[in-house]
Amino acid sequence: MRETAVYTHGHHESVLRSHTWRTAANSAAYLLGELRPAMRILDIGCGPGTITADLAALVPEGRVTGVDLAPEVVDRAREHAAERGLVNTGFAVADVNALAYEDGSFDVVHAHQVLQHLGDPVGALREMRRVCRPGGLVAVRDSDYGAFTWFPAVPVLDAWQSLYRKVARANGGEPDAGRRLLSWAREAGFTDITPGAGIWCFATPEDRAWWSGLWADRTVSSSYAGIAVDGGHTTHERLAEIGRGWREWGAHEDAWFTVPHGELLCRA
Repeated sequence: MRETAVYTHGHHESVLRSHTWRTAANSAAYLLGELRPAMRILDIGCGPGTITADLAALVPEGRVTGVDLAPEVVDRAREHAAERGLVNTGFAVADVNALAYEDGSFDVVHAHQVLQHLGDPVGALREMRRVCRPGGLVAVRDSDYGAFTWFPAVPVLDAWQSLYRKVARANGGEPDAGRRLLSWAREAGFTDITPGAGIWCFATPEDRAWWSGLWADRTVSSSYAGIAVDGGHTTHERLAEIGRGWREWGAHEDAWFTVPHGELLCRA
């Protein structure tokens, strides 16, 4: 497997609209009961830093370091933490495949929606374990695109699901990562693993409008659109049709969408 892969989503506004919605409560609840006030946490793939900041607030005597490959989102994360008045955070541009930290530097190493975008998720897990202290936790959570479920059955969304998975795999990632986390962790050498699952559900009028709108915009305007067309997987016209399908789904009063995630707590 190759270590590097193309980040399918990019950092278009429609993508960050989703990332900034994420909190420790809605995206890392499986980890929160393990946190202690003085912990040192590394948040890999921190994006705009909303989860990072929440974790920092939960370890007031500790420190949380957020890292991401994209300098522009690292800047946003730094600004977000400053706006919240958090003084126990730090941020850096970093690659999960080669972290510039000594062995055992952190009590918790956390990654949300990261492994699905990597060419070598097993190697990344080994690197995460390296920088985690003995007895500490590596916590990972990834969605599973093949298991996404929605109602009503808008046929064009089936085409969207198939196309997204095809494009993500062509970029070197694995969109159905959620179901694979346990096997990857075992291959990486972890033996003390607590597996689980979590769900995002979008069914209220506000949630439907938000979820359908960001995916309609992402389908036609984000880096994903360019990659999908340039890679010969689809056309701009077809993407526009899929975008309209997202808005059609979101307009249904009884619309429902669920996003399942695999979750692991791995003891180093």
